[in-house]
Amino acid sequence: MPNVFAHLSDEALVALVARSDDEAFAELYDRYDSLAYGLARRLLRDGALAEDAVQDAFLTIWRSASRFNAERAPARVWILTLVHRRAVDLVRHHERRRTEQLPQREEKGDEGADETVWLRLQRDRVRDALRQLPDQQREAIELAYFGGFTQTQLAERLGQPLGTIKSRMFSGLARLRELLDDANPEGDPWSGTTFTS
Repeated sequence: MPNVFAHLSDEALVALVARSDDEAFAELYDRYDSLAYGLARRLLRDGALAEDAVQDAFLTIWRSASRFNAERAPARVWILTLVHRRAVDLVRHHERRRTEQLPQREEKGDEGADETVWLRLQRDRVRDALRQLPDQQREAIELAYFGGFTQTQLAERLGQPLGTIKSRMFSGLARLRELLDDANPEGDPWSGTTFTS
């Protein structure tokens, strides 16, 4: 049976998907499934999670095809951006779960309680500052510091040149220092906090 959608552009397929056309969606999925999976697999390094990321991204495509704007970017870029975002979300989710599952150290006495409160406040302060960074800078810093990836590994995972990753890290850390310094009143015990790349 001939494929009636084979001659259509990606953008035309997305327009049909916006009208809930199952066959157009299947064609779009067939065109991008392998490429999307490869991208997610590079980021997640786990086949099952990569499949989840691709499925979630295509579910988003099905639900939001009517909002696609071809003037902003080609359909290919839109699709792969959705896959990339979902994969990064899964990386963050799993890193957060891993961090939360670490056993809390129970301290005895006031000194231990003070240290626990201090550490919690410091962690919240850093997270607030991270939220204010541009997405690409925050992503690089979070994956490096919370995920334990080197800059070379980040370049490979994110499909970016090493120089771009270094620039994002440098700019992001500089901005993070500014944000943390601005939030620091004089005499604050965190004033010596530093971040290195």
